[in-house]
Amino acid sequence: MKLREAPDSPRRFCFACGPENPEGLHIEFAMGDGEVSGRFHSRDSQQGYPGAMHGGVAATALDEAMAWAAIACGSWGTTARMDVRFRRPLPLNRELRVTAKVQRDRGRWLEITARLYSEDGELLVEADGLLQKLPDQRAREMDLLYFAAGGLAED
Repeated sequence: MKLREAPDSPRRFCFACGPENPEGLHIEFAMGDGEVSGRFHSRDSQQGYPGAMHGGVAATALDEAMAWAAIACGSWGTTARMDVRFRRPLPLNRELRVTAKVQRDRGRWLEITARLYSEDGELLVEADGLLQKLPDQRAREMDLLYFAAGGLAED
């Protein structure tokens, strides 16, 4: 699926996925049925310990991927819980890949897993999250605010 984004969509300035946020991660997601994958480049300005990306940046990328996985299955949600496990140091100045998949739809809640990989496919960070779905009316408002014609297009 591909976004048909509204011209004045507030997503433009989102820290994680907004293409016009000069400080942002600029993650572009490819979406499938309840599953997403995106890439971004780690930068020196995201350093935590010398030579390593700050873990909070990784958590942000994972959280954003989970939100997009919810959108890919037709829901808008807010993160209620996220359990993050760091497996390897996070490299700077490298392309990273983030993925997320809806594992279970529990009515008001979505259980989602997310992973962050190095450019050579090594698992760096993983997370399990619980997102609470927005009420139907609010979700429709978000669709209209973010997406032209109120939704996604098949491409």
